[in-house]
Amino acid sequence: MEAYAGEWLQFLIRWVHLITGIAWIGASFYFIWLDNHLRPPLAASDAPDAIGGEVWAIHGGGFYHVEKFRVAPAALPPTLHWFKWEAYSTWLSGFALFVVLYWWHADTYMIDRSVAALSPAQAVTISGALLLVGWLVYDQLCKRLGFTHERLLGVLLVAFLTVVAWGLSHLFSGRAMFIQIGAMLGTMMAANVLLVIIPSQRVLVAAKEEGRAPDPIHGLRGKQRSVHNNYLTLPVLVTMISNHYPMTYGHPHPWIVLLAMLLLAAWVRHFFNLRHRGRTVWAIPASAAVGALALAIAIAPAKPSGAMRVSFADAQSIIRARCTACHAVQPRQQGIAVAPKGIVLETPAQIVANAAAIRAQAVTSRAMPLGNLTGMTDDERARLAAWLDAGAHVD
Repeated sequence: MEAYAGEWLQFLIRWVHLITGIAWIGASFYFIWLDNHLRPPLAASDAPDAIGGEVWAIHGGGFYHVEKFRVAPAALPPTLHWFKWEAYSTWLSGFALFVVLYWWHADTYMIDRSVAALSPAQAVTISGALLLVGWLVYDQLCKRLGFTHERLLGVLLVAFLTVVAWGLSHLFSGRAMFIQIGAMLGTMMAANVLLVIIPSQRVLVAAKEEGRAPDPIHGLRGKQRSVHNNYLTLPVLVTMISNHYPMTYGHPHPWIVLLAMLLLAAWVRHFFNLRHRGRTVWAIPASAAVGALALAIAIAPAKPSGAMRVSFADAQSIIRARCTACHAVQPRQQGIAVAPKGIVLETPAQIVANAAAIRAQAVTSRAMPLGNLTGMTDDERARLAAWLDAGAHVD
């Protein structure tokens, strides 16, 4: 009953996370699009010194005219809309899901004993510390490099994430390493809103309310972090969906796969940002396609040798020992209420019917057993591969 309730809790939190994430990403994409489409006002009467640019648009059966001030209007309107709860709600729901799924079940989802013999407490402590360290490193890079060294900041941030991902690949399961990097990037984004963007906007508003001229530096700080969030969005989404594709985190060197995917995702965002400014640089998507192809080739595993003969009885004994703790009508593994993806491997017919899934999860990607909780050995994987290569027949 506890496992069943836990799965419902995960589902509900994930749903909230998805809803709030759509709202935050939509706002981020829209306002960056808006900034990139600002043009000088059409008429001189519409172009006082305070106006930095305007956008005309049509949507939902009506016309819109949006103006952006260089710093601030002469007087604040009675209603001023803020955009912050989307970010806060997305991070809070994401963190809750991270705790319920990964920290609560660290033994299952974070720890791979074939990688490192960590205790759940050690795994959770490392994970929590990295959320804080990731923000501190990124924030210090922004403060020390200012506004004029964005490329260098990007290079240093990628280098930092590469080192962290490599280190985590020697501590966590591949799946946990992917989601940990995603959580770090999401924390950077939410902290940008909480600790930089919103405080900068509060300073601008306070200055106007006190009759002072706002210092433009605060607007520039908020804009810088907002643009960073825009570029981090797609990499975070990549880490989220990667958990559904074991060939990514199940690679022998998952940190390399992760790095390539993060760079490709950021590259895609850059292409569209340039396009919004009127520059269509096809070399970017073309290079991304080539990179994706190279990545696919790099992660394609070598075909296991089929020289040995393995009987169905031998394959079934491996599956019973290593797989049916979860893949059974009534799973024995703590925290698992129903067989993952409805795959049950208790009878010969069920095993043969799911031969492709066994190959993909246990042989090719090595993603299963989850966290290698049941201790499947390389020899057992090779024997399963030989049985599958021979046609996956029941003797």
